[in-house]
Amino acid sequence: MDDFASARWYAVRPAGSTKPATYRCPLCGRHLAAMSEHLLVLPEGQPARRRHAHTNCVMRARRAGRLPLREEVEPRRRGWIARLLGRGTE
Repeated sequence: MDDFASARWYAVRPAGSTKPATYRCPLCGRHLAAMSEHLLVLPEGQPARRRHAHTNCVMRARRAGRLPLREEVEPRRRGWIARLLGRGTE
């Protein structure tokens, strides 16, 4: 759990599994009902560290600033054409 909380940024996406498994939300510590709608939270985009979380918990943590997304922490990399042409070096 500490490893989850210490990430610099997170990727968040809808969970698409139909696996009848029960998970524990890393944000509130409560169980997620099997096959309920919820989100996957990937610390620093690493699938091996992913955790299943309640949608409301993720939204609350985002509003509180505890789950920053990559685009909020790291500047967006210029596209390959812009790099090739030397544009957008601000």
